[in-house]
Amino acid sequence: MTNAEVAAVFDQIADLLEFRGENPFRVRAYRNAARTIRDLPEAVAQIAADPQRKLSDLEGIGKDLAEKIDTLLGGGSLPMLDDLLREVPEGVLAIMRIPGLGPKRVAALHKELHINSLEDLRAACQSHRVRDLHGFGAKSEQAILDGLDFAARAEERVLWAEADQLVQELLSHMRGCPALAEIAPAGSYRRGKETVGDLDLLAVAAGAPACGSAAVMDYLAAYAGLAEVTARGQTKLSARLVGGLGLDLRVVPAESFGAALQYFTGSKAHNIVLRGLAKDRGLKINEYGVFRGATRIAGRTEEEVYGTLDLPCFPPELREARREFEWAQAGPLPRLVELADLCGDLHVHSTWTDGLASIADMAEAAKQRGLRYLAITDHSKRVSMVNGLDASRLREQWAEIDRLNKRLRGITVLKGVEVDILERGGLDLDDDVLAEADWVVASIHYGQNQSREQITRRAIGALQNPHVSAMAHPTGRMLTKRKPYEIDLDAVMRAARQHGKMLELNAHPLRLDLDDVACAAAKSLGIPVVISTDSHRPEGLAAMRYGVLQARRGGLTKHDVANTRTWPQLKKLLGR
Repeated sequence: MTNAEVAAVFDQIADLLEFRGENPFRVRAYRNAARTIRDLPEAVAQIAADPQRKLSDLEGIGKDLAEKIDTLLGGGSLPMLDDLLREVPEGVLAIMRIPGLGPKRVAALHKELHINSLEDLRAACQSHRVRDLHGFGAKSEQAILDGLDFAARAEERVLWAEADQLVQELLSHMRGCPALAEIAPAGSYRRGKETVGDLDLLAVAAGAPACGSAAVMDYLAAYAGLAEVTARGQTKLSARLVGGLGLDLRVVPAESFGAALQYFTGSKAHNIVLRGLAKDRGLKINEYGVFRGATRIAGRTEEEVYGTLDLPCFPPELREARREFEWAQAGPLPRLVELADLCGDLHVHSTWTDGLASIADMAEAAKQRGLRYLAITDHSKRVSMVNGLDASRLREQWAEIDRLNKRLRGITVLKGVEVDILERGGLDLDDDVLAEADWVVASIHYGQNQSREQITRRAIGALQNPHVSAMAHPTGRMLTKRKPYEIDLDAVMRAARQHGKMLELNAHPLRLDLDDVACAAAKSLGIPVVISTDSHRPEGLAAMRYGVLQARRGGLTKHDVANTRTWPQLKKLLGR
């Protein structure tokens, strides 16, 4: 099992325990364990297999949880989870995926209205029975109706980060196949889309085509993470993975590998433009190659395919038929931002609020990753559930950072804060406090169900504040879990440009907020984008790669991303 799959099991246990009204500390233990495993930079299976290491040494993983992980990794089931699933109607789990409906509210719907499925819930909302329930109301009822379709769609897709773990395990397995000459992933995964609906693998077999193809498909069919083979032909195998994700393997001739990789990477819109350009030259492009009449003139590599049209080999992230062909016509493609370009992380948390590591530990982890500065941006006092910082405690933290910087070498810790944008407008801390910070990131955590006008006005007001550096996760979305709040992002971007502010691309794989289209819009408006991890533990700093991937999909270069600059350079950009 991948880290994501193990974490999903623990998240599910936490949901079911909370649905039953179990001890909140027990619920929290499973949620913390899920987060620990999901954030690990290495496979939990590797740790379990290492005789020199113990799973129980991981943060928040005690002996009982370690034993459960071992059971899952060994392919076994958890009796505790089986018992919970027998007690809770199957449809209830789907209801929990509706934005705004946590286990406690779902339990109320189940107990009071006997709702056991998405269909039951839709009928109850349409007959206006939900609004009469304590704690709901007409607005909640409408929000549930709006979220029903979102929940159904979310169930069909997984986060790119989760798909990446599956792809890497599949590739690792397949590379042990003696009949395999070459293999590569394709599809939306290769283009770096933030969520993935299925996986595509392309392979070239060694030896005789028929025997080689069969041997490659046989090897995949033996993969332990495969739930079932749903279809099989001479060169294609379709399957379903244990987690439910679909998988297609196509075995192609070596002379067509590049053409197939280009074709099945897509996107559909990009390929339509490409075929049109080929047709204008009297050529035909398909998954088998580039043809002039009946003669194949290219196909072994993607470079060959694009080269027949005097085009560069577009990075997969750009293949969405947006501006890539325009850029190619104008000259060399822009060099997209890379992970190695990043100099600092400007949104992380520590144990002063809801982080799980000290400032010193976060700084050391950032240094090990090659970063040169790190902004500690713990929550302000409005986020009371995590012991948010008031002015006095924030200044205490900054004094600790000053002391730490005197002994640190190779990295600078910045005095920052994630200040809440209040429901009524304005910020959670006074200007005299914010003026002392190196970096201030403003965010919305409360009042997310306000009207478009209210939320937009709050965001613009924050960007007008002279001490705010950037706006964090500007739309508040949580992929597959929560829709963006209503916000006029165009108006927010215009305000950011007018007041010389930056916008965050939150790299957490559940957020990736800004999305790729918004990143492209920020680029066109000249608004610097900050890629930050919002990490709460050292392992979370690894999420930077997901943000970079999203930035590349938006066409961002090193110049477009603010934290590719050194801290002195960034201060100049801030006007300080």
